[in-house]
Amino acid sequence: MADQQDRDTAQPISDGDITAPPADARFTPAAPLKDAGVDFSPESGAGGDTGSTVAGAKQALRDNVAKGREQAADKARLFAEDGKAKASDALGQLSQLLRDAAQQVDDKLGEQYGQYARGAADRVQGFTSAIDEKSVDDLLADARELVRKSPAVAVGVAAGVGFVVARLLSAGLDQRDA
Repeated sequence: MADQQDRDTAQPISDGDITAPPADARFTPAAPLKDAGVDFSPESGAGGDTGSTVAGAKQALRDNVAKGREQAADKARLFAEDGKAKASDALGQLSQLLRDAAQQVDDKLGEQYGQYARGAADRVQGFTSAIDEKSVDDLLADARELVRKSPAVAVGVAAGVGFVVARLLSAGLDQRDA
């Protein structure tokens, strides 16, 4: 009970409460913790198998990353196959449009000019056939080779495709707003 009363009536420390150490007192530092017989390395944790737990976690992380990479590659391949099919269909329609236009050019300007449109339609049809025959991996390899051989052409094509896509998107947004 006396302790409770002392706590209730606690007073701040004053200079009179502090006693100086004797003049012959010597300071001796404590031994460092690294020499105290305790090993703080992660491999020798309290459970004894922390090192294997860390290694197991690292391996699980590697496995999950590899699995995620495989899933992303599979999805990308599906999107590429879908894009290839859509591009092939669009090019086939363009080829047919050029053939129809060639007939009209024959009627209005002469057969000589219609021949140019037919030649363009044949080239587009040949390009469509080449795309249909190749796999996505082959198309990617061809694209890499084109970039290696002539990077300026690749940049120009990318800029052109970007421009066309931007125009298509802006036209689609303008139609939605109307």
